[in-house]
Amino acid sequence: MPAGKEGSSAAVNRTVVERKSDRELVVTRTFNAPARIVFEAWSKADLFQRWWIPKSAGLTLLSCEMDVRTGGGYRLLFRHPAGDQPMAFFGTYKEVVANKRIVWTNDESDQGAVTTVTFEEYGGRTFVTLHELYPTAAALDEALAGSAEGLPEQFAQLDELLAGGL
Repeated sequence: MPAGKEGSSAAVNRTVVERKSDRELVVTRTFNAPARIVFEAWSKADLFQRWWIPKSAGLTLLSCEMDVRTGGGYRLLFRHPAGDQPMAFFGTYKEVVANKRIVWTNDESDQGAVTTVTFEEYGGRTFVTLHELYPTAAALDEALAGSAEGLPEQFAQLDELLAGGL
């Protein structure tokens, strides 16, 4: 387990969101499941769509297309209850290493981050690190004011999915 990640289950399974620099956001959490299962929840559309949207956001996921392989792409289409037009989030998978790492771009705007998620297994539990690198400090500020605040809820929903045995 990485330094500082051992201890009781309640302490270990807390989602930590940290701004590491003016352009970097890092989110970490340990899940009580092997890396291959956690990786599946990130890489299979039918599982991903069950946990990715924070329930409190009030968004409806209209479609979820994911071709999780190096060079593949994704497209998520959402509707907000107050909005007339759907919102699309899309990008390209730059690197995919099964059960270890996924790197993707967020191409819906020129302020999108490059997101890297790593999966480190220790004794049947998986330490996940989500790292986002934004093109500008302002882009990270905007993310922190918007969707990034839902990350702890998203990770808690992933934990519930994993606890239910997928």
